[in-house]
Amino acid sequence: MGKLAVQKYFSFSILIFTVLVMIFTIVGLYGGDVQPAGNTARAMLVYALPVLIAVNVVLFLYWVIMRRFHWAFIPLIAIICCIPYSGTIYQFSSPDEHADSKPGIKIASYNVAMFGRETSGFIAQDILSEMKKQKVDVACFQEYNDQSGDKKNSDSYKDYFPYMAQGESDMVIYSRYPIIKSKNMNFEMTNNSAMWAEINYKGTIVRVYNAHLETTGINTTLHKAGKLMNQGMDIESNALIRAFYGNYTLGMIARSGQANVLAMDMRDCERPIIVCGDFNDVPYSYVYNTMLGDKVDGFKECGSGFMYTFRGGNKKVRIDYIFHDKTFLGLSYYKRELSYSDHNPVFSKIQIPQSQQ
Repeated sequence: MGKLAVQKYFSFSILIFTVLVMIFTIVGLYGGDVQPAGNTARAMLVYALPVLIAVNVVLFLYWVIMRRFHWAFIPLIAIICCIPYSGTIYQFSSPDEHADSKPGIKIASYNVAMFGRETSGFIAQDILSEMKKQKVDVACFQEYNDQSGDKKNSDSYKDYFPYMAQGESDMVIYSRYPIIKSKNMNFEMTNNSAMWAEINYKGTIVRVYNAHLETTGINTTLHKAGKLMNQGMDIESNALIRAFYGNYTLGMIARSGQANVLAMDMRDCERPIIVCGDFNDVPYSYVYNTMLGDKVDGFKECGSGFMYTFRGGNKKVRIDYIFHDKTFLGLSYYKRELSYSDHNPVFSKIQIPQSQQ
Protein backbone atom coordinates (compact mmCIF):
# COMPACT_ATOMS: atom_id res chain seq x y z
CA MET A 1 0.00 0.00 0.00
CA GLY A 2 2.88 2.35 0.78
CA LYS A 3 4.49 1.70 -2.60
CA LEU A 4 1.22 2.43 -4.39
CA ALA A 5 0.82 5.67 -2.43
CA VAL A 6 4.34 6.77 -3.45
CA GLN A 7 3.57 5.99 -7.12
CA LYS A 8 0.35 7.99 -6.98
CA TYR A 9 2.13 10.90 -5.30
CA PHE A 10 4.89 10.83 -7.94
CA SER A 11 2.37 10.69 -10.81
CA PHE A 12 0.38 13.53 -9.28
CA SER A 13 3.55 15.63 -8.93
CA ILE A 14 4.48 15.00 -12.58
CA LEU A 15 0.94 15.93 -13.59
CA ILE A 16 1.14 19.23 -11.71
CA PHE A 17 4.54 19.88 -13.30
CA THR A 18 3.10 19.09 -16.74
CA VAL A 19 0.28 21.58 -16.27
CA LEU A 20 2.68 24.27 -15.04
CA VAL A 21 5.04 23.76 -17.99
CA MET A 22 2.10 24.04 -20.39
CA ILE A 23 0.96 27.27 -18.71
CA PHE A 24 4.47 28.78 -18.82
CA THR A 25 4.76 27.77 -22.49
CA ILE A 26 1.48 29.42 -23.47
CA VAL A 27 2.33 32.55 -21.48
CA GLY A 28 5.77 32.62 -23.14
CA LEU A 29 4.19 32.46 -26.60
CA TYR A 30 2.31 35.65 -25.82
CA GLY A 31 5.09 37.26 -23.80
CA GLY A 32 6.11 39.29 -26.83
CA ASP A 33 2.69 40.95 -26.98
CA VAL A 34 3.34 43.08 -23.90
CA GLN A 35 5.75 45.92 -23.19
CA PRO A 36 8.69 44.53 -21.15
CA ALA A 37 8.53 47.51 -18.78
CA GLY A 38 6.37 46.32 -15.91
CA ASN A 39 6.04 42.83 -17.40
CA THR A 40 9.64 41.61 -17.35
CA ALA A 41 8.90 38.14 -15.93
CA ARG A 42 6.28 37.45 -18.59
CA ALA A 43 8.42 38.95 -21.36
CA MET A 44 11.45 36.89 -20.35
CA LEU A 45 9.51 33.61 -20.74
CA VAL A 46 9.94 34.13 -24.49
CA TYR A 47 13.66 33.41 -24.08
CA ALA A 48 12.87 30.11 -22.36
CA LEU A 49 10.60 28.82 -25.14
CA PRO A 50 13.16 26.41 -26.69
CA VAL A 51 13.70 24.80 -23.26
CA LEU A 52 9.97 24.73 -22.52
CA ILE A 53 9.27 23.05 -25.86
CA ALA A 54 11.91 20.41 -25.14
CA VAL A 55 10.42 19.76 -21.68
CA ASN A 56 6.94 19.41 -23.21
CA VAL A 57 8.27 16.82 -25.66
CA VAL A 58 9.84 14.82 -22.81
CA LEU A 59 6.61 14.99 -20.78
CA PHE A 60 4.56 13.93 -23.79
CA LEU A 61 6.79 10.87 -24.28
CA TYR A 62 6.62 10.12 -20.55
CA TRP A 63 2.83 10.04 -20.46
CA VAL A 64 2.67 7.96 -23.65
CA ILE A 65 5.10 5.42 -22.20
CA MET A 66 3.05 5.34 -19.01
CA ARG A 67 -0.07 4.81 -21.17
CA ARG A 68 -1.74 7.85 -19.63
CA PHE A 69 -2.84 9.12 -23.02
CA HIS A 70 -5.37 11.56 -21.58
CA TRP A 71 -2.57 13.33 -19.69
CA ALA A 72 -0.34 13.23 -22.79
CA PHE A 73 -2.75 15.67 -24.42
CA ILE A 74 -1.59 18.44 -22.06
CA PRO A 75 2.00 18.72 -23.39
CA LEU A 76 0.74 17.84 -26.88
CA ILE A 77 -1.48 20.93 -26.88
CA ALA A 78 1.48 23.07 -25.84
CA ILE A 79 3.65 21.56 -28.59
CA ILE A 80 0.99 22.20 -31.24
CA CYS A 81 0.63 25.81 -30.08
CA CYS A 82 4.41 26.25 -30.54
CA ILE A 83 4.44 25.23 -34.21
CA PRO A 84 4.30 28.86 -35.50
CA TYR A 85 7.13 29.80 -33.11
CA SER A 86 9.22 26.82 -34.21
CA GLY A 87 8.95 28.09 -37.79
CA THR A 88 10.96 31.18 -36.83
CA ILE A 89 14.03 29.09 -36.01
CA TYR A 90 13.60 25.94 -38.12
CA GLN A 91 12.14 25.33 -41.56
CA PHE A 92 11.75 21.90 -43.15
CA SER A 93 11.57 23.21 -46.72
CA SER A 94 14.49 22.96 -49.12
CA PRO A 95 16.16 26.08 -50.55
CA ASP A 96 15.36 27.14 -54.10
CA GLU A 97 18.51 26.29 -56.07
CA HIS A 98 17.44 28.62 -58.89
CA ALA A 99 16.72 31.67 -56.69
CA ASP A 100 19.81 33.58 -57.82
CA SER A 101 18.81 33.23 -61.48
CA LYS A 102 15.41 34.83 -60.84
CA PRO A 103 14.94 38.62 -60.98
CA GLY A 104 15.07 40.36 -57.64
CA ILE A 105 17.18 42.32 -55.20
CA LYS A 106 19.73 40.56 -52.97
CA ILE A 107 19.98 41.97 -49.43
CA ALA A 108 22.62 41.24 -46.80
CA SER A 109 22.63 42.14 -43.10
CA TYR A 110 25.85 41.69 -41.14
CA ASN A 111 27.20 42.86 -37.79
CA VAL A 112 30.86 43.04 -38.83
CA ALA A 113 32.18 43.69 -35.28
CA MET A 114 34.30 46.67 -36.41
CA PHE A 115 36.15 44.35 -38.82
CA GLY A 116 38.05 43.04 -35.81
CA ARG A 117 39.55 46.53 -35.38
CA GLU A 118 42.45 45.41 -37.53
CA THR A 119 44.30 48.09 -39.49
CA SER A 120 45.35 46.17 -42.61
CA GLY A 121 41.85 46.06 -44.09
CA PHE A 122 42.11 42.31 -44.85
CA ILE A 123 38.89 41.39 -43.02
CA ALA A 124 36.97 44.21 -44.71
CA GLN A 125 38.24 43.02 -48.09
CA ASP A 126 37.37 39.39 -47.34
CA ILE A 127 33.84 40.45 -46.41
CA LEU A 128 33.59 42.47 -49.63
CA SER A 129 34.68 39.35 -51.55
CA GLU A 130 31.90 37.41 -49.83
CA MET A 131 29.35 40.08 -50.79
CA LYS A 132 30.49 39.76 -54.42
CA LYS A 133 30.35 35.96 -54.24
CA GLN A 134 26.79 36.07 -52.93
CA LYS A 135 25.85 38.67 -55.60
CA VAL A 136 24.61 41.14 -52.99
CA ASP A 137 22.87 44.28 -54.24
CA VAL A 138 22.36 46.02 -50.88
CA ALA A 139 24.52 45.42 -47.78
CA CYS A 140 23.50 46.67 -44.33
CA PHE A 141 26.42 46.63 -41.89
CA GLN A 142 26.27 47.20 -38.15
CA GLU A 143 29.36 47.91 -36.00
CA TYR A 144 30.99 49.15 -39.17
CA ASN A 145 34.40 50.83 -39.17
CA ASP A 146 35.36 52.85 -42.24
CA GLN A 147 38.96 53.48 -41.22
CA SER A 148 41.66 50.86 -41.87
CA GLY A 149 44.95 52.42 -40.96
CA ASP A 150 45.45 55.34 -43.34
CA LYS A 151 42.83 54.00 -45.81
CA LYS A 152 39.05 54.01 -45.92
CA ASN A 153 37.07 50.84 -46.56
CA SER A 154 34.45 52.85 -48.44
CA ASP A 155 37.10 53.72 -51.07
CA SER A 156 37.69 50.05 -51.87
CA TYR A 157 33.99 49.15 -51.66
CA LYS A 158 32.81 51.79 -54.16
CA ASP A 159 33.88 49.82 -57.25
CA TYR A 160 31.32 47.12 -56.42
CA PHE A 161 28.92 49.28 -54.36
CA PRO A 162 28.92 52.70 -56.08
CA TYR A 163 26.31 54.09 -53.67
CA MET A 164 26.66 54.45 -49.92
CA ALA A 165 24.65 55.98 -47.06
CA GLN A 166 26.55 56.56 -43.81
CA GLY A 167 24.64 56.49 -40.55
CA GLU A 168 26.33 56.90 -37.22
CA SER A 169 30.02 55.97 -37.13
CA ASP A 170 29.19 52.24 -36.96
CA MET A 171 26.22 52.10 -39.39
CA VAL A 172 26.26 52.00 -43.18
CA ILE A 173 24.19 50.89 -46.17
CA TYR A 174 26.00 50.00 -49.39
CA SER A 175 24.06 49.67 -52.64
CA ARG A 176 24.55 48.81 -56.29
CA TYR A 177 21.41 50.82 -57.05
CA PRO A 178 21.05 54.59 -56.63
CA ILE A 179 20.35 55.89 -53.13
CA ILE A 180 18.08 58.91 -53.46
CA LYS A 181 17.57 59.76 -49.78
CA SER A 182 18.73 58.60 -46.35
CA LYS A 183 18.17 59.40 -42.69
CA ASN A 184 19.98 58.67 -39.42
CA MET A 185 17.95 57.69 -36.36
CA ASN A 186 19.74 58.20 -33.07
CA PHE A 187 18.57 56.59 -29.83
CA GLU A 188 18.88 58.51 -26.59
CA MET A 189 21.22 57.38 -23.80
CA THR A 190 22.89 54.68 -25.92
CA ASN A 191 25.57 54.09 -28.54
CA ASN A 192 23.15 52.10 -30.68
CA SER A 193 21.30 53.61 -33.62
CA ALA A 194 19.39 52.96 -36.84
CA MET A 195 19.13 54.46 -40.31
CA TRP A 196 17.27 54.08 -43.56
CA ALA A 197 18.02 54.68 -47.21
CA GLU A 198 15.57 54.94 -50.08
CA ILE A 199 16.90 52.98 -53.05
CA ASN A 200 15.77 53.22 -56.66
CA TYR A 201 15.50 49.60 -57.75
CA LYS A 202 14.65 49.62 -61.47
CA GLY A 203 12.16 52.43 -61.07
CA THR A 204 10.71 51.29 -57.75
CA ILE A 205 11.69 53.25 -54.64
CA VAL A 206 12.28 50.88 -51.72
CA ARG A 207 13.09 52.07 -48.21
CA VAL A 208 15.69 49.86 -46.53
CA TYR A 209 16.05 50.11 -42.75
CA ASN A 210 19.28 49.14 -41.00
CA ALA A 211 18.95 48.80 -37.21
CA HIS A 212 21.33 47.97 -34.38
CA LEU A 213 19.34 47.76 -31.16
CA GLU A 214 20.49 47.74 -27.54
CA THR A 215 22.67 44.83 -26.44
CA THR A 216 21.90 42.57 -23.47
CA GLY A 217 24.88 43.65 -21.39
CA ILE A 218 25.48 40.12 -20.06
CA ASN A 219 28.85 39.73 -21.78
CA THR A 220 29.99 43.01 -20.25
CA THR A 221 28.91 41.80 -16.80
CA LEU A 222 30.83 38.54 -17.25
CA HIS A 223 33.93 40.43 -18.39
CA LYS A 224 33.83 42.76 -15.39
CA ALA A 225 33.20 39.87 -13.00
CA GLY A 226 36.12 37.92 -14.49
CA LYS A 227 38.47 40.88 -14.04
CA LEU A 228 37.42 41.31 -10.40
CA MET A 229 37.90 37.59 -9.67
CA ASN A 230 41.35 37.69 -11.29
CA GLN A 231 42.18 40.51 -8.91
CA GLY A 232 41.29 38.23 -5.99
CA MET A 233 37.96 39.86 -5.17
CA ASP A 234 35.04 37.71 -4.05
CA ILE A 235 32.06 37.77 -6.42
CA GLU A 236 28.92 36.39 -4.80
CA SER A 237 26.76 34.26 -7.08
CA ASN A 238 23.59 36.08 -6.05
CA ALA A 239 25.23 39.40 -6.89
CA LEU A 240 26.05 38.07 -10.36
CA ILE A 241 22.50 36.84 -10.80
CA ARG A 242 21.17 40.27 -9.84
CA ALA A 243 23.59 41.87 -12.31
CA PHE A 244 22.56 39.49 -15.10
CA TYR A 245 18.87 40.07 -14.46
CA GLY A 246 19.32 43.82 -14.14
CA ASN A 247 21.38 44.14 -17.31
CA TYR A 248 19.11 41.89 -19.31
CA THR A 249 15.89 43.58 -18.24
CA LEU A 250 17.32 47.07 -18.79
CA GLY A 251 18.51 46.04 -22.25
CA MET A 252 15.14 44.48 -23.00
CA ILE A 253 13.29 47.65 -21.99
CA ALA A 254 15.69 49.86 -23.99
CA ARG A 255 15.29 47.68 -27.10
CA SER A 256 11.51 47.80 -26.83
CA GLY A 257 11.60 51.62 -26.81
CA GLN A 258 13.93 51.69 -29.81
CA ALA A 259 11.69 49.25 -31.68
CA ASN A 260 8.69 51.49 -30.98
CA VAL A 261 10.54 54.49 -32.46
CA LEU A 262 11.34 52.52 -35.61
CA ALA A 263 7.82 51.08 -35.88
CA MET A 264 6.32 54.59 -35.79
CA ASP A 265 8.71 55.73 -38.51
CA MET A 266 7.76 52.71 -40.64
CA ARG A 267 4.04 53.40 -40.21
CA ASP A 268 4.54 56.88 -41.66
CA CYS A 269 6.45 55.53 -44.66
CA GLU A 270 4.60 55.43 -47.98
CA ARG A 271 7.28 53.31 -49.65
CA PRO A 272 7.50 49.51 -49.59
CA ILE A 273 9.90 48.52 -46.81
CA ILE A 274 12.75 46.09 -46.19
CA VAL A 275 14.03 45.88 -42.61
CA CYS A 276 17.50 44.56 -41.76
CA GLY A 277 19.64 44.53 -38.69
CA ASP A 278 20.96 43.17 -35.45
CA PHE A 279 17.96 43.39 -33.12
CA ASN A 280 19.75 41.66 -30.21
CA ASP A 281 16.49 39.87 -29.48
CA VAL A 282 14.91 36.50 -30.21
CA PRO A 283 11.86 35.57 -32.32
CA TYR A 284 8.46 36.15 -30.69
CA SER A 285 9.90 38.78 -28.36
CA TYR A 286 8.28 42.22 -28.10
CA VAL A 287 11.08 43.67 -30.23
CA TYR A 288 10.65 40.99 -32.91
CA ASN A 289 6.87 41.45 -33.06
CA THR A 290 7.12 45.25 -33.12
CA MET A 291 9.78 45.34 -35.85
CA LEU A 292 7.91 42.73 -37.88
CA GLY A 293 4.53 44.48 -37.79
CA ASP A 294 2.61 43.56 -40.93
CA LYS A 295 5.77 42.59 -42.82
CA VAL A 296 7.03 39.12 -43.72
CA ASP A 297 9.81 37.28 -41.91
CA GLY A 298 11.95 36.16 -44.83
CA PHE A 299 13.16 33.02 -43.07
CA LYS A 300 9.63 31.76 -42.42
CA GLU A 301 8.77 32.36 -46.06
CA CYS A 302 11.72 30.78 -47.86
CA GLY A 303 14.38 29.70 -45.35
CA SER A 304 15.46 26.14 -44.60
CA GLY A 305 17.03 24.23 -41.73
CA PHE A 306 18.06 25.65 -38.36
CA MET A 307 18.55 29.43 -38.31
CA TYR A 308 20.85 31.07 -35.80
CA THR A 309 22.88 34.21 -36.38
CA PHE A 310 24.80 34.83 -33.14
CA ARG A 311 27.78 32.52 -32.88
CA GLY A 312 29.56 33.93 -29.83
CA GLY A 313 30.52 31.40 -27.15
CA ASN A 314 28.10 28.49 -26.84
CA LYS A 315 25.04 30.57 -27.69
CA LYS A 316 23.30 29.75 -30.96
CA VAL A 317 20.42 32.18 -31.22
CA ARG A 318 18.69 34.10 -33.98
CA ILE A 319 19.00 37.85 -33.39
CA ASP A 320 19.75 39.18 -36.91
CA TYR A 321 16.88 39.53 -39.37
CA ILE A 322 15.64 40.58 -42.78
CA PHE A 323 11.91 41.39 -43.09
CA HIS A 324 10.18 42.63 -46.21
CA ASP A 325 6.97 44.25 -47.38
CA LYS A 326 4.09 41.80 -47.81
CA THR A 327 3.72 42.86 -51.47
CA PHE A 328 7.20 41.43 -52.16
CA LEU A 329 8.06 37.77 -52.65
CA GLY A 330 10.95 36.11 -50.84
CA LEU A 331 13.01 33.80 -53.05
CA SER A 332 15.80 32.76 -50.69
CA TYR A 333 16.93 33.32 -47.10
CA TYR A 334 20.09 31.91 -45.58
CA LYS A 335 23.14 32.61 -43.44
CA ARG A 336 26.82 32.03 -44.07
CA GLU A 337 29.21 30.63 -41.47
CA LEU A 338 32.00 33.21 -41.39
CA SER A 339 34.61 33.67 -38.67
CA TYR A 340 35.10 37.44 -38.97
CA SER A 341 32.53 38.36 -36.32
CA ASP A 342 30.49 36.91 -33.47
CA HIS A 343 27.53 37.18 -35.86
CA ASN A 344 26.78 35.37 -39.09
CA PRO A 345 25.70 37.39 -42.12
CA VAL A 346 22.13 36.89 -43.33
CA PHE A 347 21.18 37.00 -47.02
CA SER A 348 17.80 37.27 -48.71
CA LYS A 349 16.80 37.43 -52.37
CA ILE A 350 13.54 39.35 -52.74
CA GLN A 351 11.45 39.64 -55.85
CA ILE A 352 9.52 42.83 -56.51
CA PRO A 353 6.27 42.04 -58.36
CA GLN A 354 5.75 43.64 -61.74
CA SER A 355 2.95 45.79 -60.31
CA GLN A 356 5.52 47.51 -58.03
CA GLN A 357 7.63 48.69 -60.96
